[in-house]
Amino acid sequence: MAGSKKAKGKAEQAKGKLKEAAGRAVGNERLEAEGRMEGAAGDARQAKEKAKDVFKH
Repeated sequence: MAGSKKAKGKAEQAKGKLKEAAGRAVGNERLEAEGRMEGAAGDARQAKEKAKDVFKH
């Protein structure tokens, strides 16, 4: 279960980076900002899962 949540965090990070790059490429500030937000959500999910792992062991 934790592995799937970690994978979801990685996917959010990747999706965010792609959106941010696409927004930057076409000059769409809103898309770029959405990408940064998704990337940050993925970072937060990853950090949460890592913290849970630390406390499990």
